[in-house]
Order: sequence, then structure tokens, then C-alpha cells
Amino acid sequence: MIPQKAAQMFSLGQENISPSPASTKGPVRYGELIVLGCNGSLPSGERGRRKSRFALCRRNKSNGVKPSTVHTSCTPQAAKAISNKEQHSISYTLSRAHTVVVEYTHDSNTDMFQIGRSTENPIDFVVTDTVPGGQSLTDAPTIQSTISRFACRIICQRNPPFSARIYAAGFDSSKNIFLGEKAAKWRMHDGHMDGLTTNGVLVMHPRQGFAQDSRPGVWREISVCGNVFTLRETRSAQQRGKMVDSECNQLVDGSLIDLCGATLLWRTAEGLARTPTVKHLEALRQEFNAGRPQCPVGFNTLAFPSMRRKDVLDEKQPWAYLRCGHVHGYHCWGGRRAPEVEAECQERECPMCRAQGPYVPLWLGCEPAFYVDAEGPTHAFVPCGHVCSEKTTAYWSQISLPHGTHAFHAACPFCIHPLRGDTGFVRLIFQSPLD
Repeated sequence: MIPQKAAQMFSLGQENISPSPASTKGPVRYGELIVLGCNGSLPSGERGRRKSRFALCRRNKSNGVKPSTVHTSCTPQAAKAISNKEQHSISYTLSRAHTVVVEYTHDSNTDMFQIGRSTENPIDFVVTDTVPGGQSLTDAPTIQSTISRFACRIICQRNPPFSARIYAAGFDSSKNIFLGEKAAKWRMHDGHMDGLTTNGVLVMHPRQGFAQDSRPGVWREISVCGNVFTLRETRSAQQRGKMVDSECNQLVDGSLIDLCGATLLWRTAEGLARTPTVKHLEALRQEFNAGRPQCPVGFNTLAFPSMRRKDVLDEKQPWAYLRCGHVHGYHCWGGRRAPEVEAECQERECPMCRAQGPYVPLWLGCEPAFYVDAEGPTHAFVPCGHVCSEKTTAYWSQISLPHGTHAFHAACPFCIHPLRGDTGFVRLIFQSPLD
């Protein structure tokens, strides 16, 4: 019943960017950032710079910056005068009478991209808090956002190998970054200043890349100057972690960036070229539906709805008992509730094996960048019911994502719902048509 051929139906990446970022077909693409918890699009719709994914491409004119002059002993008034110049700067306020200002100059070899909650012009990619179920704080305005207005910046080399490096904090509309008295900051051994933002920018690089055999790495915190540190005791603690000299701030395919309210996945151009495409996932869906799986109770044919209707319950929608993996259509065995109510009261007994557990509709994972392979939809995350390949569920179930100020838990990448059970996923058991 599960598609076996569809994984070979496309040459991977034919719908994506060229395997070489230096392709002459269009602008050079350094990579893409994808928001976890968005299953192909934002729940409230894509609007301008606020969307579920953002492509970082080589700019027509470089806008990168690099440190230049350091003013080591400034009064606040002098620091303000320096910061008002038509150039970028970072101010470290050590006391009411002492501020260190680092001026930045133009770097013709790099492009800079800024990410944050602010909708001001310096921000290239506007990111808002995501909550389980694919919702955002725009749907719950009473909750205060924990994402910084100018959260971080990514500097990309304009020439091969097009490396991308991440730094905490972004420059505001006045081209400044201010670290106040209460911010964690210090002077390095070489005399240069560095610091951390209030809630921090955390990064995790996977081991063995982002592929079928990948393993999660260790979460680290990135400083304003791009240095790498172990995590603080809590997210906003004043005391920094230990510096990790053996690691750097260069992003790799599959790196995760946590902004304390939203987590972003970094995919390189080469990585995306090896990733299944939307057309590939659609082919898997169509082949699955062509197999005409049946409900073992009602004997009605099951089918995943189209990718455009990925969040709308359909009368042919597959439902599954997540304790055992048996797939059915919606039925009232052991219950008399409407499907919309059933989704809220999920404990049911499977008529096939009598196992009791969550009974939920199944949804296809529609964001290709989250897949580590191109295999068919055979497994579902527990308890949300998002369906993808076995190795994709196995990979994400190992990843502990930051949650709140000091907690970590594994979550479904398509809706960011915390995973439950021994493994966080289940193998689905479909019934073939009786005819």
C-alpha cells in the first residue's frame, strides 16, 4: 500500500535550486531558513517579509560589514555621537560613565541578512513566536513575545565556498547594536569586547550533515561577535557559559537556530538539491491514494487531501490509533462524537487490536526541507499525526528543541507539538482494498 516507486520518480532537486550555488541560472543562493512548526506556509498566511521560509541570495551590491575602529573609553555622550555616524557600530555600556564603541566598516566580500521580530527595514526575515499546532502569537496577542526585535544576523561570503556565519543581535534602523548595563558582556583576552543578547541565540549543528544517518549535535550559544559558548544556566542568566574554542559559528546543512520563541532550520543550496520537492511529495500522495487503502471497519476508501487543503478535514481522511498504528477512516466505534470534537477527546480503543490510545486524523508533512530522505509516508509523529518517512520521524524524534527558558523536548517539525511515547512516532498499518 505504501508507495515504493515514487522515491525514484524524480531526480532529487530538479525542482529546487542548482546543486552548485554558482549556477548561472539566476542569482547565487547561499541557502534557506525555514521556520519549524510551519507545514509549508504560515497558518495566518504569508505576508511580505513574514513567511515560513526565506532564501538568502547574493545581493546585487554587497552590504556586509566588519569591525574597524574601537573606542575603548567613551562617555555616554561621546558614544552617542559615534553611533550617530552613517556607519554601523556596537556599543557596550560598562557603566554610566564608561562605554566601549566598536565601529564597523563596509565589507565588499560579504552579504548581511538580519532576522528578528521587528518589521523595520533592516530586518530581512520577520519571525514571530510559534506555538504547538502551527499557530503563532498573532493569534494570541495577549502573550508577550520572547523573540528579540533584532535577534541575529547571518554573514555570507559572496564567493565560493559561500560560507554562512551567524552572530547574535542585529543592527537597528540607526545601524547600531546597544548592549546595556544589564546585558552579559566582557572583554576578551585580546582586548576586544563581546556579549550576549537577553534571551540568547542558540545553534545546534547535526553530526554527519542533514541526511538519513544524521545525529543531533550539542546546543551552543552564539555571541554578538560570533564566538561559541556552552549554554547559560537559564536562558537569560547574567553569567555566560564556557567558551568552546574548538567550534565556530559557521552554519552547516541542517543547523538549527533557536531565537527563544521560534526555531529556524538552515538548509544549504547543496543540501536542498538533495531534498525531495513539493512535486515529489505530491507524487507520493497521488501514488498512495491510487493504492486505495480501506478502512477495516467501514470499508470506505481513504485518501490524503490535496496539498492545498492540508489542514482541512476531509470525509476520506485517514485516521489512526497512535498506540498501535492501525489506520481507519473516521468512525464512531467506541464513541459518538463528531470528528471536530473527537480531535479534542482522542482516547479510543482500536477495533483491530483493542489497544487504547490517541485516535487522530493523519496529515501529510508538506514542508520538503524537513525530510532527510525521499521515501514514502509510512510513519506518523505522536500525538499530532503528521505523516512522513520513517527516517525523517526517527531523526526529528532525537532532536531536543529549546522550550522556554531552560527546558528541551523533541517536537514534530511540521507543527512543533511536543512528541510523546517511547519513540515519538509510530509505524502506520494500512489495509489494502478487498477487491
